[in-house]
Amino acid sequence: MHEPTVHAFFDRATFTVTYIVADPDTRICAVVDPVMDYDPNAARTSHGSAGKVVETIRDHGYTLEWILETHAHADHLTGAQWIKAQCGGKIAIGENIRLVQAKFSGLFNLGPDFPTDGSQFDHLFADEEQFSIGALQGRVMHTPGHTPACISYVIENTCFVGDTLFMPDYGTARADFPGGDARTLYRSIQRIHRLPPETRLYMCHDYMPGGRDPQWETTVAESRQYNKMIRDGVDEDSFVEVRQTRDAGLRAPVLILPSLQVNVRAGVLPDPEDNGIAYLKLPLNQLGGG
Repeated sequence: MHEPTVHAFFDRATFTVTYIVADPDTRICAVVDPVMDYDPNAARTSHGSAGKVVETIRDHGYTLEWILETHAHADHLTGAQWIKAQCGGKIAIGENIRLVQAKFSGLFNLGPDFPTDGSQFDHLFADEEQFSIGALQGRVMHTPGHTPACISYVIENTCFVGDTLFMPDYGTARADFPGGDARTLYRSIQRIHRLPPETRLYMCHDYMPGGRDPQWETTVAESRQYNKMIRDGVDEDSFVEVRQTRDAGLRAPVLILPSLQVNVRAGVLPDPEDNGIAYLKLPLNQLGGG
């Protein structure tokens, strides 16, 4: 088995972890879940977070082959397009992005000119589809529940789980977004937990419970033994009850509205209007208040 080289980048503004996954022999790499910086007070975008990723790719002499999204994020804008413009690569996501596009096309009134076929992305992955990063072998696991389009990337002895799982002291993703479902989430996590126990699990977020330092790597064995919400012995009904109770008290993510209308476009910002300014929409009174 090839051993991937993994570089992690923690964005404190959104608690998001971006990864470079590289084949140390061929120096071909992929980027997982890149971040575009967004200041909600000024509605201003920038690329400091993505710039660190690009700098690392260049410093190590890597060739970027894939930009892999685990889902259409609701907590940060994706930096996929900017990284592609700097380094190349194909932007990929799970094929069920079409369901998410159809749902949010209506919410944002994107109109008939907005395609909901996933064509904004360079590649749509099917469940169990295989791919490569140099000599590294990868496969896709459809792991819905947080959203219907969530996928996890199993690359050799690593798995990038997106928002499906968190570190054991925090638990799991919420399941109350449109198309989310706690029972489906439970079953998806069981699928991840059936990977070999030594598999390294990489989280997309860490919220530093108790004020500890950020953490983003665990193993299947540790998650099965210690995850506070879904360790071994927690049955489906018990998990669903706890997850739904917790979700009922959660507020919508701060960046959900700007994030989704950019992320369903694979990171492309809306076209400027006739005054040369691009606009994001804020649909009023459409989301739960938490």
